[in-house]
Amino acid sequence: MQKELNIGNERAWNQKAYDAWVNRYGTPEAAAAKIVQDPQARIRSFAKFAGSLSGGKVANLLGSHGHKAVAMALLGARVTVVDFASENARYAQQLAEAAGVTIRYVVSDVLELPSEELTGDYDLVIMEFGILHYFLDLAPLAATVAGLLRPGGRLVLQDFHPVSTKLISSKGTTANIRKHKVTGDYFDASLEETDVAYAKFVPESAQPRLHKVKLRKWTLGEIVTGIAGAGLFVRLLEEEPNASSDVFDKGIPKTFTLVAEKL
Repeated sequence: MQKELNIGNERAWNQKAYDAWVNRYGTPEAAAAKIVQDPQARIRSFAKFAGSLSGGKVANLLGSHGHKAVAMALLGARVTVVDFASENARYAQQLAEAAGVTIRYVVSDVLELPSEELTGDYDLVIMEFGILHYFLDLAPLAATVAGLLRPGGRLVLQDFHPVSTKLISSKGTTANIRKHKVTGDYFDASLEETDVAYAKFVPESAQPRLHKVKLRKWTLGEIVTGIAGAGLFVRLLEEEPNASSDVFDKGIPKTFTLVAEKL
């Protein structure tokens, strides 16, 4: 079933992703110029968990358009991106070239990486925002992470908090009050069909023709258990509020960061 799901999601991600990133960030050359100015800013959300990147070997799983990968390469890391979208790879590789760095981009389903890729010598694996919901079982993903990392290497996982993605819905503001409602089932394990993440950056006239993706949203307990089950020692789980200054979301967890180490 995971293979069938991946085929559909891969098809969705290989439609107009390159054009979407150009619409969102500009050409690879224009985007690279901005990243070069301040690469640290591009990884600000996880920099304190990643430690020194200079000389380190990093795997960026489902690294999409490559902005984080290029920033890490500019900071001295040797970066490999794994992602199943060739359109993402095209944008990312042009981005890296324009920034004057090299990244290695493996176009592959993460769960079907050849055994020779699981080298057990990566210092760091990065997974960030909107990744876990593409997997029906977190155990094989965690096993892949463990196969990449060296002993003492760490996983830094950042994602949207399940309270926000599974439980609470929010609507605009009325009289300066944002309305939050509990509309979801936190423990619902069913698949959800939705627009591919870059759809809003595609011209509105083309959006109805885009293939949908199917996602499986996880609880925080399932995520921690899935990572720990692969023999990765969970060092930290930090739940974070909305990073913006929106006072209406105060008190609601928006994201989380999990740091785990291969013993």
